[in-house]
Amino acid sequence: MADPTRTVVLVRHAKADRPPVNDHERPLAARGHRDAPRAGRWLAGSGVTPDLALCSTAARCRETWKLVVAELPHRPRTVYEDRLYGASAGELIDVVNETANDVGTLLLVGHNPGLHDLADTLAGETEGDLLARMARSGLPTSAIAVLTFTGSWEGVEPGSTRLAAYWAPHA
Repeated sequence: MADPTRTVVLVRHAKADRPPVNDHERPLAARGHRDAPRAGRWLAGSGVTPDLALCSTAARCRETWKLVVAELPHRPRTVYEDRLYGASAGELIDVVNETANDVGTLLLVGHNPGLHDLADTLAGETEGDLLARMARSGLPTSAIAVLTFTGSWEGVEPGSTRLAAYWAPHA
């Protein structure tokens, strides 16, 4: 039996406000409230259907996911994951490696620099100029990177995926 093709979708939280609260509790700014639904509509139109969403527990990520998922035709199982807050690319790879093999498409809602570093680290191949476009923009708020690979989640490592799609609201 051939190894299945799997997808990792990286969604950076939408633009956050800077009120006098601790970083974990920062809410979305007005632009974030506009951009997150746009990200959800792009994702819905892309044909990518997440089976599982792992979302950082930070307020701005939870709010982003609520606005993104409202635009999707199917709500995936969602787990709010403390380990995504402030995670490095290596820590995010560890989380991805733990994904159950019945999950075909995993979506992560998180933060930079970890998510951008993860996309850069994992992408061994790319479709057209997507990697250059993503490198120029630095995975801005509300941006989405879609990476595909063949094999098991445990096998995800640097250079093992293909950057199949990239979208940013202002790029």
